[in-house]
Amino acid sequence: MAEGLRDQGMAVDVAHDGLTAATKLDANAYDVVVLDRDLPAVHGDTLCQMITESVERPMVLMLTAAGAPADRVSGLILGADDYLAKPFHFPELVLRVHALARRRPSARPRTLRAAGIELDPARRTATREGRQLDLSVREFALLEALLRASPAFLSTEDLLEQVWDENADPFTNTVTVTIGRLRRKLGAPPIITTTPGVGYRIA
Repeated sequence: MAEGLRDQGMAVDVAHDGLTAATKLDANAYDVVVLDRDLPAVHGDTLCQMITESVERPMVLMLTAAGAPADRVSGLILGADDYLAKPFHFPELVLRVHALARRRPSARPRTLRAAGIELDPARRTATREGRQLDLSVREFALLEALLRASPAFLSTEDLLEQVWDENADPFTNTVTVTIGRLRRKLGAPPIITTTPGVGYRIA
């Protein structure tokens, strides 16, 4: 499931038990949590309540083998924002995650615009001055992160966290390489600026 979501350009961290999940939730800011209800160590129901009581909480998609109406109702009562029973159709999971990210109180408008670029994360389309951009999954996610932050800077560490995931090597030059490819595809005049020691931005 994590690999499938990563293929859709999402940065995904994985926790196999509730205790690890709680630790990661405390250390990182997530947009959406896909939460298995039957987690070991800390049960998914308990974790859901912990998430919903936090101040700037992520949206919660509860994923469970219990698909009866009463189970769905109890999951939503616990504070889950959506509920998906197993087995599920993977494209539906992707659409629900996108929908929850858009519903998050701090979420930006559906279409991101800056410097002649229009990007629609849900439809996975990006144009510059009306010209369709042919971007890889990672390039698209990088452009989306820069547009969401614009006109602020994002450091290499910020981009590694938002576009890649916890397994990304902080000492790699993958951000620099991907920025270079993205700049070439965006064309002239250049719109991604770099300030050494600060980061990248679209002004």
